Amino acid sequence: MSSMDFSDLQTATGEELVRLIHEALPDMLFPILDNPALDETSLALLLHRKDLPSEFLTEILRRRQLLKNYLVKKLLAFHPHTPRSDALRLLRDLYLMDLVQFSISPEVRPDLKRKAEDQVIAKMAQLRSPARIAGSLLADGQPMVVKATLSNPNLTEAQVLRVLAKEKLAPVVAQSIAQHEKWRHVYNVRIALLRQPSTTLATVLAFLAELNVSDLRELAAPGVLPENLRHYLQAEIHRRLQKPKLPSDGESEDPGANSGE
Repeated sequence: MSSMDFSDLQTATGEELVRLIHEALPDMLFPILDNPALDETSLALLLHRKDLPSEFLTEILRRRQLLKNYLVKKLLAFHPHTPRSDALRLLRDLYLMDLVQFSISPEVRPDLKRKAEDQVIAKMAQLRSPARIAGSLLADGQPMVVKATLSNPNLTEAQVLRVLAKEKLAPVVAQSIAQHEKWRHVYNVRIALLRQPSTTLATVLAFLAELNVSDLRELAAPGVLPENLRHYLQAEIHRRLQKPKLPSDGESEDPGANSGE
């Protein structure tokens, strides 16, 4: 870059400023921060460059007046060369869905992803969202959002059942519900999990022994579940009906079985 171009970084406006934002060498960009024409829009355009050195980003972070815009703070948090300590501080200012996006971005370092996940869970725990919104968040399928939503006190059984009734559901949702300390014990949720195509076979088999024979028969009817699952349900029904009745549990399956003795 010529000396003329270097000075232009401090004075360029309009299309010339945009050109320099795209074409200037990373190490020569510092003067652009003193350009009066550098507003939030042009700074955001500049922050989309992945080749910006950490020293340049640190200088932006030092100039507090440049951090009044949310998009600028978001782009700084997402930038791969932002110093770790600064990125951690910026995470606290991100909106919930931007935190989710940050935690699943392939360019983000693993340790920062974990910090973002922790903040998502913390924010979700504080969020007193209506049941309908909680249900939508649950169906979203992002692991940390699913985990946090399942513990939301406003999430109702009806919303969980509505989510499990979806034909296309991320496997992590069904698996998280099946493993959740509260929801895995709800009888209707167990039945809904058996009906959900994304539920794993291991989960189905784990719940079979907890279902009533009448419900097993209904689920084992033709067309309700895939044939491979019907086989397991029919086997469980057969096992229940053939199970010897001990004196201590004579009322377990058929209270009237010994009434003639």
